[in-house]
Amino acid sequence: MTLAALPSPTTAVWHLGPIPIRAHALCLIAGIALAVWMTDRRLQARGHRAGLAADLAVWAVPIGIVGARVYHLITSPQAYFGENGDPIRALYIWEGGISIWGAVAGGALGTWIAARRLGVPLSDVADAVAPALPVAQAVGRLGNWFNNEVYGLLTTLPWGLEIHDMSTGRLLPGLYHPVFLYEALWNLGVAALVWWLDRRRRFTRGRAFALYVMGYTAGRLWIELLRADEANTIFGVRVNVFTTVVLFVLALVYFVRTRPKSESVLAGHPGV
Repeated sequence: MTLAALPSPTTAVWHLGPIPIRAHALCLIAGIALAVWMTDRRLQARGHRAGLAADLAVWAVPIGIVGARVYHLITSPQAYFGENGDPIRALYIWEGGISIWGAVAGGALGTWIAARRLGVPLSDVADAVAPALPVAQAVGRLGNWFNNEVYGLLTTLPWGLEIHDMSTGRLLPGLYHPVFLYEALWNLGVAALVWWLDRRRRFTRGRAFALYVMGYTAGRLWIELLRADEANTIFGVRVNVFTTVVLFVLALVYFVRTRPKSESVLAGHPGV
């Protein structure tokens, strides 16, 4: 063991009798709960009733989980539908294999459905959830540490990460970029930026959400290029790199085109 290295756990599952308790699932649940609380505070600051975020989450969370899995299956189908693949394992979500892109898309669909049923403007919800989403993502990324996944290329930096083969518990040779940690820290910075600018500018029409998308994708681009795990590519470039660039451009165009003339002189508003 190198003294300067970041350690990684050798187990990510504990058992409460016959029930497996998975660290990654706990991190995801904690992130979702924190995001719901933050969003509810921000919705209340915009004049909506308490508890609205939880009502929206009833639709957004399960559809977001489905979306996260579907995106993974579309972009990495070989283990399930390729040669020697096992299609039934496509249902084994507890084995891992979810994507933030699918989660956000599915969550957005679920939120749209819930907002229509509850009579809430979708733009209000989008702006309220904007700083909460990257916080939830940061907490969820801790689950990758337990799973010894989402690591990067080999590095000699003092914060290089030790990685275990989780099937054997054996330590892999060398140290790796802890890209899950890079993304978690970046996400917290994006959350702080969105929250601060929103207090100053009072974003409306989903512009705070567009700012979140721009901030997240800007970081995800360089982080994605550091990743060493297997992924499908187009012209030798990871599929998620193309997704990142497209989403950044779309968010930027929306943010610029919807900028109101009076935005720069609006005062801040209370709320988290």
